Formats: sequence, structure tokens, C-alpha cells
Amino acid sequence: MLQQRTLKSLTRAVGVGLHSGQRVELTLRPAQPDTGIIFRRVDLPVPVDIPVSAPSVTDTRMASTISNGGAKVQTIEHLMSACAGLGLDNLYVDITAEEIPILDGSAASFVFLLQSAGIALQNAPKRFMRVKRAVEVREGEGANLKWARLEPYNGYKLSFEIVFDHPAVDSTGQTVEFDMGRDSYSRDIARARTFGFTKDVEMMRTNGLALGGGLDNAIVMDDYKVLNAEGLRYDDEFAKHKLLDAIGDLYCVGKPLLASYSAFRSGHALNNKLLRELLAHKDAWEMVSFEDESLAPAGFSQLAPAW
Repeated sequence: MLQQRTLKSLTRAVGVGLHSGQRVELTLRPAQPDTGIIFRRVDLPVPVDIPVSAPSVTDTRMASTISNGGAKVQTIEHLMSACAGLGLDNLYVDITAEEIPILDGSAASFVFLLQSAGIALQNAPKRFMRVKRAVEVREGEGANLKWARLEPYNGYKLSFEIVFDHPAVDSTGQTVEFDMGRDSYSRDIARARTFGFTKDVEMMRTNGLALGGGLDNAIVMDDYKVLNAEGLRYDDEFAKHKLLDAIGDLYCVGKPLLASYSAFRSGHALNNKLLRELLAHKDAWEMVSFEDESLAPAGFSQLAPAW
């Protein structure tokens, strides 16, 4: 049986929120089978649980935010991406503020935290959402066109294309592909950092955003070049970070997908719109599990290294 996964022990981190600039403590704890991933605002007078689901995503401006009543947690996509990358099904995320810490701006720190706690197999079948027919969402026209699509695939693969009118971005790879059965999430995707432009910083901070951003947790560019002294971690780091975000956004559906995802200039809003479109068509997906592990798609075996 292909089994569900959680953590062997709890692990903690302290950092600041990218947009809020607030200090925040994060505790990642094991959870029982079929719990899913639940964020818990432990700083509130009465702690509030916010289970991750596509409908729980209520704000997608600059990040993915989930909420339950008046309680919310912002910028969950990098942690969700790491959970997807390590195949974690069940987890409690205790947080002492309304935004996940940005740490180094990628998912690598979360991968390290999760791996340091250890991955535990659980006595319950891992359940997947298998896409049965293509679903697509589109916005804009011409130069403003954006789209994202899910199609049937016996496994999980993603492709992403970006378009930026900026010399530092345009000189790097504009397209990236990742296939769980062939590639390594930790090696190939997790270290890609979020990025931004100095010309946008003043506007964002006036609107209460990017208050915790800087060269230690983002790629920062002026009108011509990357300002980080160490340069890029990947030749195509910009495109890879957008794909990293997409992995986290798509995992908000609540189960690992068996699908092929492709996107052009998509972002948090369109990714969530794609999930909602998928869920709206009951004939477009089904839930499956694998009693015989050998029948699972490549990359999902318990014996395989964490992707």
C-alpha cells in the first residue's frame, strides 16, 4: 500500500513575514492520517484552525492567503510547495502571527526543517486527485494573455513559461519543466527564491507589502541587473520560482495531483481559479489510491528518494 506521510517529530523556526515584516514563530507538528494540512493561529485569544483547501484561499494578491472567519495566514505557498515536494499529507502548522516567515525566500529552508523532523509513514492509503479530462482558465488577450491548464497524466509534471520585459530576467531561461518521476524537487526547484524590482518596492511598502523583504530573502533587481552579490542560484531561477509557487498553490487542493500542469504567465490568483474550475466539474477528476505500491506512478514510491 502506498501510505500517507507525516512528520516523526515537531520542528520549529523563527523569522519575519515577507510582507508584514512581523516576527513570527512557526512550529510544524505531526498529524493523524486524513488530517490534511492545517494552519493554526495560536496567537489569538482562542486558537483558530484553518484547514487548507482551494476555497479557503481568500486572497491572492502577491501571495496565497487562507482564512477561516476573521483569522488568516498569508504567504503559505513556499511551505505548501515544500510539503508537496516531500509528499507530506498530514501536518499541523502552528503560527504566532498572520504570515508564514519568508526565511531565505525559497522553499529550501522548509525542506530542511521538514527533513530534520523526519518523515513518518502512516497506516492509511495515500489518496490522490487524478485529473480525468483537461481543465483550463484564461485571462486577458494579446500581450496580456495568461493561462493555466491541467490535463490527464499518469504522474505529476509541470511546465511554466514567464515573460518579463527586463534585461536581467530576459537573459535567463524563460521556460522550466519538472517531472516528479524524473527530477528532484529538493535539488532542482526548492532553492529558487522569490524576486522583485526596486522600482516597485516604494509602491508596495506604501500599500503595506514587502516590509520584510531584502537581499537576504529575495532576488532584487534595479532597471538593469540583479543586485544580490552572489547572483542567481539557477540559470533559470526566475522561472523556477514561479513553478515552485505553482506547486504550492496547486497543493492547496488538499491532495496530491496526478496531472500535467502547464501555464503561461500564471500566478497565485489564476492557479487558485484553476483549482476551483477543476473542483466545479466532478467528471474532470476522481480520488484514487494504490493498494499495490508497484502500480503507483514513478516518483511516488515510498522507497524513492524525496523529490
